[in-house]
Amino acid sequence: MTEKKFSKYILYAIGEIVLVVIGILIALSINNWNKSSKIDGKNILIDPMFGNVPAPHPLLGENRFNKEFPLEIEQLPQIDAVIYSHNHYDHLDYESVLKIKNKTRHFYTPLGVGNHLKAWGIPYAKITEMDWWQEAKFETLKLVCTPAQHFSGRNINNSQSTLWSSWVITSENENIYFSGDSGYAPHFKEIGEKYGPFDLALMECGQYNQMWSDIHMMPEETAKAGIDVKAKKIMPIHWAGFKLALHNWKDPIMRVKAKADELNIEVIAPQIGQEIIVKDSITTYPNWWKDL
Repeated sequence: MTEKKFSKYILYAIGEIVLVVIGILIALSINNWNKSSKIDGKNILIDPMFGNVPAPHPLLGENRFNKEFPLEIEQLPQIDAVIYSHNHYDHLDYESVLKIKNKTRHFYTPLGVGNHLKAWGIPYAKITEMDWWQEAKFETLKLVCTPAQHFSGRNINNSQSTLWSSWVITSENENIYFSGDSGYAPHFKEIGEKYGPFDLALMECGQYNQMWSDIHMMPEETAKAGIDVKAKKIMPIHWAGFKLALHNWKDPIMRVKAKADELNIEVIAPQIGQEIIVKDSITTYPNWWKDL
């Protein structure tokens, strides 16, 4: 994978993992966004889950759809910061943490999630836990832990014992929003009023069902939430890496695009490994999933 010198900001789509290199996002995986982005020259991973099964044991879940990543953990450069939204297995993965912990400078989590990292060998001095609406300065970046409507837990004994969140990542030139997992609720408008408009919003769009719509948005709600946060464009995430619900694989992306067209908000859907320049208004994204 090559890095295009289009301004100094890029985002790579590495699946459902996003590597933020501010300004540039790379779609590393596209279900849970192991999101990777480079911002102000800094490499940032969002919810990096490089494992095959989002469960405590391989027999308790299905394998991810993609067999390989365009960029393996071992090939990643130093990671300046890792940001987690909550502690579910499809977002916080033990094996992935072990592989990145020695090349990561700092970890940011909602309250309580840092205890998992500490138990897995990460010094607490490298972990910052935050409550909703708290702000932190990471060198030239501002990070804000913002609300989400979800839940937490990794076994039957620790449900709701840690916080869940969305995040705002702001540099001098870019403003990015990451929804985390969330049902559709008034917090999106509040975040938009406080921290919008956003150049790009990474919005949850997948693993939904009407029976649990309080904790996962339906695709049409994803588009509406993009309007609420005042996003100039949205990138649907959490839809193509794992099967965690009963809907068709293409259903999330087709429905969110249809609703977004109705609401007149731009949707970008990069292929795994594709670079995304946050403020790029030229690149077009084909409907690559249609023939799969």
